[in-house]
Amino acid sequence: MEDKKDMKEEGATLQRDKETYAISPHIPGGIILDPNVLRKIADVAEKYHAKALKLTSGQRIAIIGLQQQDLDNAWHDLDMPRGRGGMCMRGVRICPATHFCKRAQQDAVTLGLELDKRYHGLRLPAKFKLAVSGCMNSCTEPALRDLGIMGTPKGYTIYIGGTAGIKPKIADVLLQNVQPEDVPPIVEKIVNYYKENARNYERIGAMIKRIGFDKVKQDIVG
Repeated sequence: MEDKKDMKEEGATLQRDKETYAISPHIPGGIILDPNVLRKIADVAEKYHAKALKLTSGQRIAIIGLQQQDLDNAWHDLDMPRGRGGMCMRGVRICPATHFCKRAQQDAVTLGLELDKRYHGLRLPAKFKLAVSGCMNSCTEPALRDLGIMGTPKGYTIYIGGTAGIKPKIADVLLQNVQPEDVPPIVEKIVNYYKENARNYERIGAMIKRIGFDKVKQDIVG
C-alpha cells in the first residue's frame, strides 16, 4: 500500500474524516458508458461498503468512503485503469459531440478519446486539464482549461492557459480554424513546450504570464 501522500497520484484520495478514501476509476470519454461498467462500479461500492458514489467534474464516478485496507482489492475487482491525480494530465473532458448531439459541429468524441489515450496520466510540472467540445456552446468549458479545444463550423479553436481555480482566468486563443487532423500535432507541441519551460507546480497559465503570451505563441506555432 502506498504512503498517504502518494496515494492521490494512484487514484485514491483521503477524505475529510482523515480515515477513509475515495477512488475514481478512469473512464475515457467519461460521458459514454457501457452498462456493465456501471454494474461493476456499483458491485464494488456495495461489496466494500462505500458511503456514496459521486459523479465528478472530471467525468468520473468516485467511490467514496472506502477503508485503506480494502483499496487494493477494490481496484482488483474493478479491473479498470486508475483516474490519475497530482502533477499529471488529467482525464480529457469530452462532450457528446457529433456522436449524439444535434448542435455539434466537430467530432470531439473521436478527437478527445485519441488525446486521452495518448496523454492521460502523463507526468507534468503541475496538474493539467484538457477539454474538447464539439461546438461553441462549450459544454466542457474549454476556455477554462489549461488546454481547450472548441469545435466551430470551420474547424477547431485552440485555447491555452485557462483555469477555474481560486483565481479564475479565461484562456488565450492560440489558433483558430484548425482542421481535425492538425489538432494532435499542435497539442503535442503545447504539451512538450509546457514540460520544457514550466517550473515545478506552475500551471500553464502562470507560465504564460511569466514568459508572455506573444513569446509562447511564437515558440509554439511560429
